[in-house]
Amino acid sequence: MKSFKVLGLMFLVFSTYENTLIAENKYPFQNENLSFEVRVNDLVSRLTLEEKVSQMVEQSPAIERLGIPAYNWWNETLHGVARSGDTVTVFPQAIALAANFDRKAILKMGEISSDEARAIYNESLQKGKLGTKYKGLTFWTPNINIFRDPRWGRGQETYGEDPYLTGQLGMAIVKGLQGNDSKYLKTSACAKHFAVHSGPETGRHTFDISVSESDLWDTYLPAFRNLVVNAKVSSVMCAYNRYNGKPCCGSETLMMQILRNEWKFTGYVTSDCGAVNDFWMHHKTDDDAKHAAAKAVMNGTDLECGEDWNKLWSYPMLKDAVKEGLIPESKLDESVKRLYMIRFRLGMFDADEKVPFSKIPYSNLNNHVHKQHALDMARQSIVLLKNNKLLPLSKSIKTIAIIGPNADNKVVQLGNYNGIPQEIVTPLQGIKNKLGRDVKVIYDAGVNYTKLIENKSIESVVVQASKADVIIYFGGISPQLEGEEGDAGKEATEGFNGGDRTTIALPKIQTAMLKALKSTGKPLVFVNMSGSAIGMEWEAENVNAILQAWYGGQSAGTAIADVLFGDYNPSGRLPITFYKNDADLPDFLDYSMANRTYRYFSGKPLFAFGFGLSYTTFKYGKPTTVTTVYGANDIVKLSFMLTNTGKKDGAEVAQVYIAEINSPALRPKKELKGFKKVFLKAGETQKVTIELPIREWSTYNDATQTKKVNAGQYEILLGTSSDKIEKKIMVAIN
Repeated sequence: MKSFKVLGLMFLVFSTYENTLIAENKYPFQNENLSFEVRVNDLVSRLTLEEKVSQMVEQSPAIERLGIPAYNWWNETLHGVARSGDTVTVFPQAIALAANFDRKAILKMGEISSDEARAIYNESLQKGKLGTKYKGLTFWTPNINIFRDPRWGRGQETYGEDPYLTGQLGMAIVKGLQGNDSKYLKTSACAKHFAVHSGPETGRHTFDISVSESDLWDTYLPAFRNLVVNAKVSSVMCAYNRYNGKPCCGSETLMMQILRNEWKFTGYVTSDCGAVNDFWMHHKTDDDAKHAAAKAVMNGTDLECGEDWNKLWSYPMLKDAVKEGLIPESKLDESVKRLYMIRFRLGMFDADEKVPFSKIPYSNLNNHVHKQHALDMARQSIVLLKNNKLLPLSKSIKTIAIIGPNADNKVVQLGNYNGIPQEIVTPLQGIKNKLGRDVKVIYDAGVNYTKLIENKSIESVVVQASKADVIIYFGGISPQLEGEEGDAGKEATEGFNGGDRTTIALPKIQTAMLKALKSTGKPLVFVNMSGSAIGMEWEAENVNAILQAWYGGQSAGTAIADVLFGDYNPSGRLPITFYKNDADLPDFLDYSMANRTYRYFSGKPLFAFGFGLSYTTFKYGKPTTVTTVYGANDIVKLSFMLTNTGKKDGAEVAQVYIAEINSPALRPKKELKGFKKVFLKAGETQKVTIELPIREWSTYNDATQTKKVNAGQYEILLGTSSDKIEKKIMVAIN
């Protein structure tokens, strides 16, 4: 009995001593004058095996004996801070952001989003809501998978089909989110989903993908490399699917050879949510959670996002895996150190006065500057696909008919992975605000995407619409139909399956409605809202004007009205190819890039990658370069004069493609390698210079099994889209 009393007394003394050390900041990890590396090493050295394991899931509990607060790693900011429950600024969906073709605008959006994220985090700290989901500073954004097939429901979350555009915009958002402080991260960004991942949603937990080395290195990996090597993204999320027989989160090739060793990535890797469970539950590559967890950590997956909805995680079994010799505890140390390094870099263990972002107030949310940028980006994202001299419309119009399921639908504008704004302006409201009370507005939704609204008929809608001077049909689809498995397509609907699409065609009932509206003889505008390319052969041939308006965020209605009535000259460009119909598409399950995207497609698209009309016209002068012979490490500076030859101010997106002469069969027909958005007043001429780093021209070489720039002749193609080249110039690479 006496021995137990002595032990109890010793424990009490030790606990008191330890609490005193915490209170007096005596531990090295609490010393702000030491380097983060020293502090992290000290902290992790003090953790028990059980404590280490507890820190390797997204809901990391507090370690009270060391004064370490709880933290929830899961947060989203795809196009503004998402799911936090706070009133935030909601920008257009990611695919719409890509249509801006504007690095600076994306960078600014990232800065605004990180401002609002810090404001929410600071408020949460003050209210003692530590460890609350969607309140943290580690964002699992951006999604830089390649939108290889328009049927993929999550393609709306990406920056389109082109590796170069995706990489450029991805780097911009990472820099905006992470900030430029020399010591602290503003927030932590995440490149996802690594790698070779783009649907179908219904098979993502089971399918195995094998692609050629050229497709892997020339299409699926370049954007990831840009974010890891050049933008220094602090996190990567590994994908659900298998690659060459191995689950991505346990792939030595992807995770160790490429990410950690070749690219020297030092940040943390999180699994997609439930992906480690897939090892043993669906892929059947591992016997149980214990073996799956060991494999994932051995291959560099530091954090498990579990199946939060099922309360199912594999990483708690790491305790047994260590004890049974499946994995050394030192591997857990590596992961836990990487995780704590992020938290230290975010300033979570330093005094507020040391962290430059700790004073951003809650009042920062959705302020005037943020709202204006959301409107600006919505305007810039709109692509004018067709215009038979109908647009812009006159504001002196007497009666206008607003028809269609997306005319007054607030939900559709927000896309997915979205926040909730103070106000959502729908197209109907935006047009009413624009025209005032003197113009009569006839409104009828008519259809609910794939079917008529109950007690409606096409004839009854047409009777009302025929009374107007002009008809604007707001159609397309919805993020409730296309999106992530579990979030969209919950009900069986014609043309959709589990969040994906089974056809790219506009739903039949909508084409039928448009045909009936056309029969009235009234001018007809089709405004399509979608997160993916729509096959609209009849519409492209028969309606007077077409706008692609995507899911435009909180100010979509105002932006659309501004474009329709000429207060904003459209400047959006397509970041994806709009094919004519399903016959243009290979099998959805085939990940080969053959005949996919503008880079390899052998047919004629309905609307090409990079395409977009304006209310003015532009003229390109003859391009020049400093020389015509370059080395593989040089930069081509392409200069030309650009003139706005029309009567309206506007922005042009100058696009530069390259084509290798006598290229290997696997080389794309042409590839985007530079772009610049240039605003010109009517009649104005400006010299434009676009830099083209030749190292970006590298392609996979089968002989050397490496990426390299091939010596030889190249055409530099300057144009307004991938299929409209204005000027050409030849250069040689030696």
